[in-house]
Amino acid sequence: KIVVRAGAGFDNIDLPACTEKRIVAQNTPGQNANAVAELVFGMMLTSARNNYDGSSGFELVNRELALYGFGAVARAVHKLAQGFGMKTFAYDPFIPKEAISAGGATPVDSIPELFTHQYVSLHVPLTDETKESINKELLMKMPKGGTLINTARHEVVHEGQILEVFKEKPDFCYLSDVAPKNSEEIKAFLGDKYMKRAIFTTKKMGAQTLEANNNAGVAAANQIVDFFEKGVTKFQLNPFPSDESPSKKAKTA
Repeated sequence: KIVVRAGAGFDNIDLPACTEKRIVAQNTPGQNANAVAELVFGMMLTSARNNYDGSSGFELVNRELALYGFGAVARAVHKLAQGFGMKTFAYDPFIPKEAISAGGATPVDSIPELFTHQYVSLHVPLTDETKESINKELLMKMPKGGTLINTARHEVVHEGQILEVFKEKPDFCYLSDVAPKNSEEIKAFLGDKYMKRAIFTTKKMGAQTLEANNNAGVAAANQIVDFFEKGVTKFQLNPFPSDESPSKKAKTA
């Protein structure tokens, strides 16, 4: 048996339950990378140009962008950043520094080091380790005009501390493709600076493009076919404890 999430995020799959029942769980990483990357820059431009209210903003060229994670989406963001003439930095505990350098970004040694740059873009899954890991302590390290961009999961950010950062750091910006639970408090505090210092979409929409939806759907279908016909488990998220092939188990169950 198999279940495939048509997208990169998989926190909506009960992996322990799938493993217990020996159901292969997969995602389709990389299929929505371009869509998410373009949204990142859409929000960055909207914030930098003050939501196009006619006032003077600033350019992105020569600005610094740090990427937490260097998977498919982060690499797509990096590619666009190069086109904008930005300097990119990255940290990913699962990717060697040499691979990050080969990808064109400058590797950094730790998560806190990411927050010494003006822009920090989050590209990590929601896990016990990442939940609420982006907190006030990190955000207060950011330089003037520090901007956090979240197209990962809103739970990765400690939302209870975001409002405190807005109050104590008057140039801080938070751009997210899903509104935090305390978004109304943030909007009330920012007033007419909402959609400038804080930009929240009405729903999670990083992957909401025709191309990304088609890519993810086709990839999911192909992975299901390959699993049953060839036993392919390349994107399996829940390795089984035994050495027995999950495809063999599925076929003989």
